[in-house]
This record gives sequence, structure tokens and C-alpha cells, in this order.
Amino acid sequence: MKILFLGDIVAKSGRTVVLEELPSLRRDLKLDFVIANAENAAHGFGVTDKICIQLYKAGVDVITGGNHSWDKPEIIPYIAQEQRLLRPLNYPETTPGRGVGTFNDGSGRKVKVVNIMTRLFMELLDDPFTALSRELPPGTPKSAGFEAIIVDIHGEATSEKMALGHVADGHASLVVGTHTHVPTADTQILVGGTGFHTDAGMCGDYDSVIGMHKEASIANFRRKFPRERLTPAVGEATLCGTYIETDPTTGLAARIEQVRLGGRLQRQLPEL
Repeated sequence: MKILFLGDIVAKSGRTVVLEELPSLRRDLKLDFVIANAENAAHGFGVTDKICIQLYKAGVDVITGGNHSWDKPEIIPYIAQEQRLLRPLNYPETTPGRGVGTFNDGSGRKVKVVNIMTRLFMELLDDPFTALSRELPPGTPKSAGFEAIIVDIHGEATSEKMALGHVADGHASLVVGTHTHVPTADTQILVGGTGFHTDAGMCGDYDSVIGMHKEASIANFRRKFPRERLTPAVGEATLCGTYIETDPTTGLAARIEQVRLGGRLQRQLPEL
């Protein structure tokens, strides 16, 4: 399979670049499945049902979330019934929505998507290592009947993301990080065959501080109090993500590359 994971979609700029570029990316890269983290899609904080529907129409198959999943209260009834919208699995069981799902691509092949949130410098949720381990098969994805297993690790600390990647090595097709809004340069296939990327980066305006206006962000760092309200940067966005191809015999990663398109960052697309 050919799978694209899109990093955090931030506000209107991020939505625009995804809505404009994803249809052609699906066609040109012959993508079988697309996942996007959209917890910052609604003016930088949260997501709405209308935005989700726009992303589905543009070619996103599954949407993942994180610590900002609940910033728009109106999302609660929608996430409770929309199976394609995930939130971190290790929230308490009474939390609306779900953190894992099995989906079919256009050919009926099964793809499992897991959304986990870390704890270092984040909320003190249930143990992400235990939660992830429960969802991983004892062998490869293919041995459990999945064409691919994709894990979104939403977290701040690179060390915690890497540790979770090693836990999933040999059992997931891709472990990819979100939340920091900065694409890391460590795309690799781990020794057990799992593709790993510490952070896919954001789909948003990089003439900013992680997607927010520079001036207010700098002012908040300099003086701490009173703090200015952060608002999203509105310039041309870069689409950032992680591309993998899976081995049809195992469901593990056969190829992994970064994707960067538009905006300020250096362009990078897989060659087919």
C-alpha cells in the first residue's frame, strides 16, 4: 500500500493547502490511504464537523487528534458517532469517541489506525505504552489480517515518541509523531521493519511560531504577563507529512519519505 500521513493541520492556511493539494497528491502518488491530524484545524484550536467533512471530501480517510481535540465543544456529539474521527486512545474510557479504528481502503483492504498521546510535558493520561501495546498484534500487521497499521503518537518529547516507536517495531507499519509542528529529519525504517518519523511537522504557515503569529508569540515569551491571545498566522502554508509504502507480504514498511509541498520549506516529494 501507498499511505500518506499529514501532520497537524493548523487553521485556515493549513486547511487551504491540504484542500488544494491533496486531490492531486492522491492521484499523482497513487495513494491508497490518507490520514491527517486535524486537532488544530479550526482557527488553530480544535476541529469542527464542517472541517472534517471538507477534509473527507478532499481525500482524507481518517482524522486523528490530540490535546486540542476538545477545544470546540460542538465536536463532542460528532466525535461520539463519527468513526473516522479519532482522539487519543489513552483518555479515560468515559471520554466521547474512540482512539482506534479499522478501516477499508478502496480495494477493501483493512487498515488499523491508532491515536496515542504521550505524557511528558503533556496531560497525565493513562499509560501510553500499555495502551499502545494492547492494540498491536503479536506479529506483523499482515499476520493479524491488516494490510497496514498506522500509529499517530501525539506528544512533546522526542524521547517518549522514539521509545513508543521501538515498542511498536515489527508490529506496526508506521509510527509517526505529531504536536510539535516541526518536521524532524529522522525518517527511517527501524530494525524490525516499522517506519518511524519523530514528527511529521504541520500543514500551516511556517512564517510563524508553530503556526501562530510571530509578534504575539514573541511578546508572550519576553514578558510572560500579561499574555496576548495567540492567533494563527495566515500566510501561504506548507503541506508536511510522511509517506510510506508497505511490504505486501508483511504489512511492514518497505519505504518511507518526508513530504513537503508549497510555502516556505524546501519541496520534497517521493519519486515514483
